[in-house]
Amino acid sequence: MKRWIPLKVGCALTLLCVGLTVLPGEAAEISKDQTVRYILAMVKAFRTTYVRHIVERMKKVGVQSKEGWIKDAHAIMLPFEFVSRGGAKIKQEVQGLDVGLISLTPIDPSNLPKTPAEREALASMVADSTRTVLTFGDGDQFKGLAADIVIEQHCADCHNQHPKSTKRDFKPGDVMGAIVVRLSQ
Repeated sequence: MKRWIPLKVGCALTLLCVGLTVLPGEAAEISKDQTVRYILAMVKAFRTTYVRHIVERMKKVGVQSKEGWIKDAHAIMLPFEFVSRGGAKIKQEVQGLDVGLISLTPIDPSNLPKTPAEREALASMVADSTRTVLTFGDGDQFKGLAADIVIEQHCADCHNQHPKSTKRDFKPGDVMGAIVVRLSQ
């Protein structure tokens, strides 16, 4: 039960903050671009906090983040799963909003960009690491990407050593992919 606490807290705070971004009487003033940027910033903050303050701390006491964590009493979810499960919960709660992760070199092929526009935006982000946030219209959705940076060495090691990984030279500071927000227009 304790392992669900970070996910529940993250989802609750995200939904609360999304609700607070639109104050009464100001709904028309907030653009889709700004809304997507707020959501990206929150998800990135929660993911970074999870990695630095939960995953790193738990490693020191012998609890690892790993695949199959649900079946292991001495494991916690991977940072990827933290975002994915939180995104799934957000999608249940907020119609027309999708939050997840994408990569040009994902371990799970379902995390490839969904459209050519997502692929192009992500490729430009990977090519130029100073482009940390991009927003754009794509058909009937407004989208945003926030660079998913390798935060800690163990993140790079996990990706580099995974048997399904197609890229094996990540290092801290590299762009692995992006947090993606898809908002129906």
